[in-house]
Amino acid sequence: MNFNLQHTCADSAARAGMISTAHGDILTPIFMPVGTVASVKAVHQRDLADDVKAQIILGNTYHLYLRPGTEILHQAGGLHRFMGWERPILTDSGGFQVFSLAANRKLKEEGAWFRSHIDGSKHLFTPEKVVDIQRIIGSDIMMALDECPPGTADYDYAYHSLQLTQRWLKRGWDRFKATEGLYGFSQTFFPIVQGCTYPELRRESAKFVADLGAEGNAIGGLAVGEPTEVMYDMIEVVNEILPADKPRYLMGVGTPANMLEAIDRGVDMMDCVMPTRNGRNGMLFTMNGILNMRNLKWANDFSPLDPDGTSFVDHAYSRAYVRHLFVSQELLALQIGAIHNLCFYLHLMDEARRHIIEGDFSQWKRAIIPQLTHRL
Repeated sequence: MNFNLQHTCADSAARAGMISTAHGDILTPIFMPVGTVASVKAVHQRDLADDVKAQIILGNTYHLYLRPGTEILHQAGGLHRFMGWERPILTDSGGFQVFSLAANRKLKEEGAWFRSHIDGSKHLFTPEKVVDIQRIIGSDIMMALDECPPGTADYDYAYHSLQLTQRWLKRGWDRFKATEGLYGFSQTFFPIVQGCTYPELRRESAKFVADLGAEGNAIGGLAVGEPTEVMYDMIEVVNEILPADKPRYLMGVGTPANMLEAIDRGVDMMDCVMPTRNGRNGMLFTMNGILNMRNLKWANDFSPLDPDGTSFVDHAYSRAYVRHLFVSQELLALQIGAIHNLCFYLHLMDEARRHIIEGDFSQWKRAIIPQLTHRL
């Protein structure tokens, strides 16, 4: 993988670049649609490529390991071939999913023991095993196994969690360097900065991660219960240390405003289930504000769904029709909502990149955020 930093802002840390992988180039800043189980919910791969124009998507090691399983993925020749997606893929290590199991997992020095949410079977994720699984998946970018503590964790918990995460990281990094890809192309390993909401722990973690010299780095453990302003503060603390010539990936964030604020602080890559999840529930994001498609006010509004939208669904269907689909619980409503929101998120990234290149990103960001959060 190669990262070419192309433009920087004079009045902020925002930057534009290009990540080159074996499956194509990625223009940054970028939002990555989440395809947890080899599918971005309610969206065909063709629509992801041609309409959404997704440059990279996510899969999840925990879910893919449990189903369909590594044997089937290996037989298929990796995740790209299995799901019919020819562009880059990033896989999360499953650390967050193990964290979310809470009562059904135990963290030990060897790794994370957990019970499957599918059938209750018991499994162990070690840092080495997670690398091996992602070798079989064949993602372009794989993530290290870490513990993701809650945003409200006290200092003692956060400190010991970070020490465990760093020991796991060293083991995972060693395994990655000692192994090779299975399908004839190279893969990249991203370590993850943790440390909860404690600046000194975040600095320690960021330095530990930076010293590894990986081709890119991630920021985890945010948007998990801490106040938004604290999340922004932690991004600034970390990005003061993470190398500027490597891409920075903020995991699991977030709202359109969150993304622009993260970009303003030097983040290059982001992902979140919000656009597809909220879209399937009738909440649509636009440049002029947020639409609740179940609202009675749209019942006889025959104007386009989003006159300024970039998807075919924005111009093919009226607000009245889309509201009717949601109220009638038609599956087509879920597809339209997911596609619209993903197109909006990718368009927002395109606009952010354009304003970074033109040199007025900060001014544009301050003007656009109130519009994005307005309820129509």
